[in-house]
Amino acid sequence: MRKIFEARVTGAAAFGLLVVRLVFGIAVMLHGLPKIQNPTGWMGADSPIPPALQAVAAFVEFFGGLAWVVGLLTPLAALGVAGVMVKAVEVLGATRGTPFVSKPPQPSFELPTLFLAVALMLMFTGAGSLSLDAALFRKGGSKPKRS
Repeated sequence: MRKIFEARVTGAAAFGLLVVRLVFGIAVMLHGLPKIQNPTGWMGADSPIPPALQAVAAFVEFFGGLAWVVGLLTPLAALGVAGVMVKAVEVLGATRGTPFVSKPPQPSFELPTLFLAVALMLMFTGAGSLSLDAALFRKGGSKPKRS
């Protein structure tokens, strides 16, 4: 289990991952914040998505974004966010015929596609050495204390 979360990216690339995690983590959190305030009804009464799954999506977006920001259990959080975004892309793009990019206020599936791309990246790269994952799941375990 430790191998999944230990840092595989170091140096300048780890700083790049930190920037991506902070920007996209905050964006995913803000995207999920209004949903977490009404977790079972944020899609409206006529939604084809059951209330329990709406709550799961709200939880995953908000807390998955928070996990990206601090770099905690990042591949697992990214897997959850990726799953939610796959459904968002499918619902917005396939069933509504929504364009990839549109002019406001018309919806598009550009944003969930970007979130999905970042989620896939973080699933495969991990959080990098500038994260709680790196501190908690250090290769070789924790360093012994000197007396």
